[in-house]
Amino acid sequence: MPKPGLAVVISSPSGTGKTTICHALIKKNSDYQFSISATSRKRRINEQNGVDYWFMSKNKFLANKKAGMFIETTEYLGNFYGTPRRPLEQAIEKGKIILLDIDIRGGLSIKKAVPQAVAIFIVPPSLPELKRRLINRRTESLEIQKRRLDEAYSELKRWNRYDYVVVNDDLRKAVSEVETIIEAERRKTNRLARKRFWTKSLIKPLGLTKISR
Repeated sequence: MPKPGLAVVISSPSGTGKTTICHALIKKNSDYQFSISATSRKRRINEQNGVDYWFMSKNKFLANKKAGMFIETTEYLGNFYGTPRRPLEQAIEKGKIILLDIDIRGGLSIKKAVPQAVAIFIVPPSLPELKRRLINRRTESLEIQKRRLDEAYSELKRWNRYDYVVVNDDLRKAVSEVETIIEAERRKTNRLARKRFWTKSLIKPLGLTKISR
């Protein structure tokens, strides 16, 4: 039985593990893929253009925004981030799960622009643990780490604006919980009300004869 495509927003304060969770989900499920965001921030040493982000200048980013190429955009710590529109729409139409690893402002914007999207908020086990993870990254200055931690206090207060919450105190457990949420959402009746998800013999009994493919 074919499954419907779905946009899944996964947000959390920096250092909580949302990107690691996304990578684990994609490795485990062949029909899951990343939504590659665009950003104006500088590329880190271990990052690849077109894999981690689409890196571009601020001028190019703003020009693309004006042309309507992003579903949403946000500014974080002085840099712009945005979700390209067309790749997301194509992935959903093909029945893919497209994971949007984005910050909370971007996540809430996606929920507004794409109401059928599912939003999952990842929470750290504690603030001391979050601080430890940020320090262990060793990719940013102490000033940036402090700004990220201060931002985390603000972001955690908005956890209940998401559809679901998962505590990342154990990575394997957190990945399993997120996957369970996604697969349950794919079985919702309102997402399956199209002929293409059913065999011909079931279309009429299910009352789908007057519904488009």
